[in-house]
Amino acid sequence: MNGAQNGSLHLIPVTLGGEDVRAVLPRAACEVLAGLDYFIVENEKSARQFLKQLPHPRSLRDLKLERFDKDGTSGRAALLLQPLLSGRSAAVLSEAGCPAIADPGAQLVAAAHRANIPVVPHVGPSALLLALMGSGFNGQRFAFHGYLPVAAAECRAEIQKLERESCERDMTQLFIETPYRNDALLKSLLDCCQAKTRLCVAADLTLSTQTLNVATVGDLRARTPEIGRRPAVFLLYAG
Repeated sequence: MNGAQNGSLHLIPVTLGGEDVRAVLPRAACEVLAGLDYFIVENEKSARQFLKQLPHPRSLRDLKLERFDKDGTSGRAALLLQPLLSGRSAAVLSEAGCPAIADPGAQLVAAAHRANIPVVPHVGPSALLLALMGSGFNGQRFAFHGYLPVAAAECRAEIQKLERESCERDMTQLFIETPYRNDALLKSLLDCCQAKTRLCVAADLTLSTQTLNVATVGDLRARTPEIGRRPAVFLLYAG
């Protein structure tokens, strides 16, 4: 089927917290959202809250929301994209941040390309990029590693591996953690890393409670900040 006859799959970032949607999304993205009635979402409840804040011109009851989360399969992705083959367009909404970045939406994007469906990424907040921008670390060479192992010994080994790689390749390492384990991960980093290695802990990005703690491991050992259960990105730079 000719891609010109298909609808488009719009990848639209959502807010990273409870702030005003219009304060973090450009007008063009908001206008696209307002014109769509089909949304493929990671979580229906948070997606409805996001659309209500927009606010969407149509009643939420009139919008079609389909779930695609971490358990989504390629078959499910192809099924959800079927309406786009008849000219209907859809938006992908992640649970937080940018679709397809550390997010199951990547499967939807891959399926869209296979089906010759145009994919349209939109500008919006990405916690990973905002954290990297605010860290002052190497933005020319960096890698995102998702979640580090939970088991203490495995976590320690992974941290030491990432630190060595950062030093050898002059690169920034990024990773995240479940909020209730933030402070435990920071403690592991301070226990394992060299004193001269630099860390950045970026929490509550784009919110009024945003913090960027950037310092060497040695300095942080003397004044360890408490992160608490806030969404955070961790960056390590030993270059």
